[in-house]
Amino acid sequence: MPSVMLSAVLEEEPDLYEAFPPHVDPSGITILTDSPPGKKAPLKNFEEIQPLIQQGRKRELKLIIRENSWPINSPVRASLWPALCRQHQHGKSMLDGFYWDMVTQVFGTVELPDKPIMLPPFVEATHCLGYHLTRKGRAVADRVVSVLGYACPDITYSPSLYPITAALLHFMPEEECYHCMASLVASKEKMFITQTKLLNEVTWKTVMQIAKKHASAAQHLSRLSGAIGPERIYADWQWWILAALPFPHLVRVLDCFFHEGIKVFYRVALAILILFHKHTTNQNSEWYAEATKNGVDHAIDKFCRNMPVSPTKLLRTAFTIRALSSQYISRVFIKTEMTLKSKQVITGSRLVRSRSSDNLPTSQSQVNIQMMSHTLTIRELFTLWSWLPVRITMYQPVLLYTTEEHGCSLTTFYVRVEHHEPTLLMIKTCNNEVFGAYCSTRWFERNQKDERGNRQAYFGTGETFLFSLQPTRAKYPWVGCLEDNQEDKTPHANSLFMAADNTMITIGGGYVPLHRMLCVCGSRNEPVLSMCLSRTTLTGRLTELVRFAGTAKRYGWTRT
Repeated sequence: MPSVMLSAVLEEEPDLYEAFPPHVDPSGITILTDSPPGKKAPLKNFEEIQPLIQQGRKRELKLIIRENSWPINSPVRASLWPALCRQHQHGKSMLDGFYWDMVTQVFGTVELPDKPIMLPPFVEATHCLGYHLTRKGRAVADRVVSVLGYACPDITYSPSLYPITAALLHFMPEEECYHCMASLVASKEKMFITQTKLLNEVTWKTVMQIAKKHASAAQHLSRLSGAIGPERIYADWQWWILAALPFPHLVRVLDCFFHEGIKVFYRVALAILILFHKHTTNQNSEWYAEATKNGVDHAIDKFCRNMPVSPTKLLRTAFTIRALSSQYISRVFIKTEMTLKSKQVITGSRLVRSRSSDNLPTSQSQVNIQMMSHTLTIRELFTLWSWLPVRITMYQPVLLYTTEEHGCSLTTFYVRVEHHEPTLLMIKTCNNEVFGAYCSTRWFERNQKDERGNRQAYFGTGETFLFSLQPTRAKYPWVGCLEDNQEDKTPHANSLFMAADNTMITIGGGYVPLHRMLCVCGSRNEPVLSMCLSRTTLTGRLTELVRFAGTAKRYGWTRT
């Protein structure tokens, strides 16, 4: 036997109740046997696999994970899954105790609370799958997901995050589970978990596109879908795997997923379609009757829950689909993402005049802005448009930043907007107050230094202004404009336009009643905006940012 080959060692399978952590109830877990003893080579143990991980021999590792059908109660996953997830961590590894420090910061104690934990808004309550976790195990999963939401404010929509967290907790303690999830979320090389609504939609449309080419079952599915259409069927694709597959099947899929990424889910989804097609071709079959009676969406769900093949057969079907490389999947994914983005945000490579002859935005500009804006009515749009400098209205608005898509991190805000000029901030509060600011200068100017090497506290020009649209409509220009442009008569405190650092941004300042001030403060992950208007203080969260696309991409406006 060549020396490079790993010796096969037969693992001693533990008792079912000893194989899982105490927060798992194993009474409902079924152990599946793929083949009679002696028919296959003994399964590998972690000591044999570990050198492959350490040496970065990813292809050999991939084949071993695919071929070794470890039973559900195998001890290998307690070491294998964390090691696979650590491959994908971005940046420095977390220090010991980091997670518990985060727990203390979020909850004030490391003790599990008696009351239910409020989950982040990116979680879907209907898909908080606990599998075989006990009540305490569900509370642990809630806490891990909540801390992730606190540490990763860029996550705005991630329904699959909770089920994957719960699955990890079946084979490891809480702190290890958090480190695994943090590595998967931060992975740069491969995608594991979608974190926005846009990417979530891109994934199911990617599955639909590759199914048309690589699974003849797609045509069969389209015929069976009838009036509801195939789109609704494919929209649930990840729940075929995460919610409907028997737990032993899911665990074997996750063995490969934690190493190879989301492409494993794509392949398994196609394998499910292929097997479903095979079992529904005969019009006398029970699955065909189920599809025609209750709908193909219910039939696929029931088919997955009663999967007629073993985990090994399911994975073999998935990995023998030809001409489905990672590069091809990536091309389809990127093309789909670009198509969806182009529908949401209208951009132009050439200058497009937006102001009509009667000094109002054209109908096309209205459409462009309303496609991006959840805040402005047509009347408010006209009002705001009339306040913008005339040269800016010649360009089309482009969305740069929205908390719905990009999260609430001030760092992310700067990364996405700092090189665009000018920008327009728009804030809508929970009380439907609408206000904001026109910012005449790039936010990157906050990093400029004076002749002494000190960072400038304030920057910007007198074109900067604040405004309110609800409950009252008012524009608050620079007071220098109201004093016959005599800058020498304007106090220095009233010539402060824009300021920003890693914890806040400020627009305006001074003490003259006609001048107002807008502040963004709080932590760099949770910026809060406020605007002082006379005796009224409006407070809200940064929501969107838009620019105008011009030939030099210089002009733009931002909505927040």
